[in-house]
Amino acid sequence: MRMRTLGNGLEVSAIGFGAMGMSQSYGPGPGRADNIALLRAAVERGVTFFDTAEVYGPYVNEELVGEALQPVRDQVVIATKFGFAIGTGGLNSRPDHIKEVADASLKRLRTDRLDLFYQHRVDPDVPIEEVAGAVRELIEAGKVRHFGMSEAAAATVRRAHAVQPVTALQNEYSLWWHRPEAEILPMCDELGIGLVPYSPLGKGFLTGTISADTAFTEGDIRGTIPRFGEAERANNQALVDLLATVATRKGATTAQIALAWLLAQGPYIVPIPGTRRLERLDENIGAADVELTPDDLAELDTAAAKIDIQGGRYPEHLEKLTNI
Repeated sequence: MRMRTLGNGLEVSAIGFGAMGMSQSYGPGPGRADNIALLRAAVERGVTFFDTAEVYGPYVNEELVGEALQPVRDQVVIATKFGFAIGTGGLNSRPDHIKEVADASLKRLRTDRLDLFYQHRVDPDVPIEEVAGAVRELIEAGKVRHFGMSEAAAATVRRAHAVQPVTALQNEYSLWWHRPEAEILPMCDELGIGLVPYSPLGKGFLTGTISADTAFTEGDIRGTIPRFGEAERANNQALVDLLATVATRKGATTAQIALAWLLAQGPYIVPIPGTRRLERLDENIGAADVELTPDDLAELDTAAAKIDIQGGRYPEHLEKLTNI
């Protein structure tokens, strides 16, 4: 596995692993033992970067990741998150709460340090300088190694960075969500901050395995997302068809082209696709070896710009939690 460097010298595998879907959002899946085996298989294949959060489950995803990675703890980088008031559905980034979450996450993850601690969503009721200061204190105490932010606007990141250098920003970014290109990518370039795209495969849509006829199971969040409405999927299929055209020429899959496109956007970009299946893990990892030429990238960018993606990426109440 090729390696990449986020901000502040944090080196990770070029393809990370987003563990959220093992515990929520995509309906029934494999049992705990199978998930642990898959996480360990990822390590065996060279993946060193694993993403979780206290709110996933809640709590059980951290416990799963902690159990799976405890035997190889010194070989991996574990990222988790704070910022939600679990049980109320609101936000809470008060400094005392951040420190409580850190201690609880350390226990669930069976570790003595959190490699990367993200603010999951910006809390409008707490000045970002206070948030950054609280994480700085955790870093000084040895409980946290690096500070990250998620779905934060560039101006907010700059304010936080002035208090405690931000190592990575985790925002949604993919061929069907380009908003980070306006302000986030230039800021990352300027300040030396890594970008960790979540949902790099469009919650599975960019893999080519979802069509307008797909029926989502109970508990699958995609059944509530406007972008996954039947008519919207039929329209958005044009982007998958574009990926498939390039994939055929390159001897790759549509998912691999989508991930390779992200990797080509900057050396500090590390996508974290999630999966619950070994064959998909191998497919995702293989994207790191797909080389897209300047002509390939120009073809993708030019054609994708002509496709009017339909539907919001979140229901309205969830979109309001973002700071972008």
